[in-house]
Amino acid sequence: MTDTKHFFSLEGPLSTVISGYQPRAAQLEMADAIANAIESRQNLIAEAGTGTGKTFAYLAPAILSGKKTIISTGTKNLQDQLFNKDLPVIRKAMKTPFMAALLKGRSNYLCTYRLQNSLTSTLGFSKEDAKSLAQINAWAKRTKTGDTSEMSDVSETNPIWYQATSTLDNCLGQDCTDYSDCFLVKARKKAQEADILVVNHHLLCADWSLRDGGFGELLPNAEVVIIDEAHQLADTASNFLGTTLGSKQLNDLSQDTLIEYFKDATDIPALRTACEDMEHELKDLRLSFGMELKRGDWQEIASNPKLIGGIQSVKEQLQRLTDQLKLASVKTKALESCYNRAEEITQKLELILNDRSGKWIRWYEIHRKTFTLSLTPLDIATEFHGFMQQHKASWIFTSATLSIANRFDYFANNLGLNDANRMSWDSPFDYPNQSLFYHPKGLPQPNDPNFIPTIIDFALPVLKASQGRAFFLFTSHRALNQAAEILEKQLKYPLFIQGSRPKALLLEQFKATDNAVLLGTSSFWEGVDVRGEALSCVIIDKLPFSSPGDPVLKARLEAMTQQGKNPFFEYQLPTAVIALRQGIGRLIRDVTDRGVLMVCDPRLLKKSYGQIFLDSVPAMKRSRDIADVQAFFKQIEQLK
Repeated sequence: MTDTKHFFSLEGPLSTVISGYQPRAAQLEMADAIANAIESRQNLIAEAGTGTGKTFAYLAPAILSGKKTIISTGTKNLQDQLFNKDLPVIRKAMKTPFMAALLKGRSNYLCTYRLQNSLTSTLGFSKEDAKSLAQINAWAKRTKTGDTSEMSDVSETNPIWYQATSTLDNCLGQDCTDYSDCFLVKARKKAQEADILVVNHHLLCADWSLRDGGFGELLPNAEVVIIDEAHQLADTASNFLGTTLGSKQLNDLSQDTLIEYFKDATDIPALRTACEDMEHELKDLRLSFGMELKRGDWQEIASNPKLIGGIQSVKEQLQRLTDQLKLASVKTKALESCYNRAEEITQKLELILNDRSGKWIRWYEIHRKTFTLSLTPLDIATEFHGFMQQHKASWIFTSATLSIANRFDYFANNLGLNDANRMSWDSPFDYPNQSLFYHPKGLPQPNDPNFIPTIIDFALPVLKASQGRAFFLFTSHRALNQAAEILEKQLKYPLFIQGSRPKALLLEQFKATDNAVLLGTSSFWEGVDVRGEALSCVIIDKLPFSSPGDPVLKARLEAMTQQGKNPFFEYQLPTAVIALRQGIGRLIRDVTDRGVLMVCDPRLLKKSYGQIFLDSVPAMKRSRDIADVQAFFKQIEQLK
């Protein structure tokens, strides 16, 4: 602890590497609390408001402890930021030597075997795909890490990456001819040797579920596990503990089998036929689901003879493909791998189709060209608690948004963290003077058919006062698209609309454009950092309650009701409060930031539960008068 205090002091090592460094009491207190938890091998829930400097507050004590530490972040972008920006600053300041490593999921690493397979494939590619593959091949010859994020010429969302990366399904493991040069194997080796390992929640949960052969060995060696952006963990864990089978998985199996067929199994023509028939059956089934893109309850499948028949046809075709692959599997390791995949997919499908345990939620989702069938656990608290008991590390959970009206019960109960210490530090930002919370009178009810046009009428004077420089955040894509159509005609400021281009590019263009207004949905409510005048206003259309029609939420709420719980107050309300706190967190990102928050949902004051939202947001000045908004921005102009 003495080392921690010195590290963050005005004369300490951190002050020598950060220009104009000023100690923050909350940061030091948080670092001390984490140092204590590590030393006493306890678990800690640590909420730290925006601007506390929580990254350094957990990095410093973890490194000074000398214990092997895994740090898990919410996204790959945060992972890269932590590893490439934050850790180098700490390394520069700290005399304690340490080895750090970055590890991502396997789909983030180039697979040279699959790339060569694609380049020599007789299946052929479109002109655009062939060009992208050639660019990937050129990069493959010079990359040292194989991390696909290095490759800017081909977008990370381009489906062609499937041809140059591996999945757990198609990886040949030690049987691969390129195993000794495998980028993923090298990254994992570094990860096992590192003192500080940076992963993301998806990877942590993959390690937990031990699905990835030979990859469950990271956690047992860890003495400290730090979960940053911990408010996201339960959702990620829930997905990983479930089972999902999609038409893409089956199509990929057919495609990979065809590549191997043309290389080594042309004497088994029935194998090619089985692959092609599988692709036809999948297309037919996708068409049977209809054109609407949605998530649906399993009951909708069970009551639809056409869908039941289509799934049965796919199941029978999968069996025919498996039978042919069994015959071909003796030829090569790659064909044997395809056969093993077919067997595993068959088991998954059986599990989903025949579940009657009552412990799972069965549902489906329709995408533009594909569909997925899923099983999601109703509850993960018991399993996660057991998982932590197996790995006797110090577990630190941190985020800016873990409490609801200063209570941590919702977060702790979701993950079974009843024995964890709970601590909170407010943001050091001066919210009463840096911000204004505007909630006008006369707002329409959210179910009003003219809700979006009416709130835009309320928002336009605010956008005029702020001179654009705003995020307008929506709870649905439908609302966003409706608002975009209206604002394109009425707004004189540059408009950036989510979905019109990649998120990262949209954000960069917003920052670089004066007086811009960005319209976004869920992905812009959190993990987005815009400092300075470029973002001086955040407008939120509704309190972010999840859609009650979502099949997973619906099943969860029904199960809670059967258990005698109150699903609204114990689940729907807390998740909405956390989401709102994240959205509000976009506004003030620095001590010099100033801005206005506008929430357009009258339930904030007209429903009794509105007070819980108000008790969970920063201590801003509040107003219902547009004149106060105009005066706030006028004052900012005068201070320049």
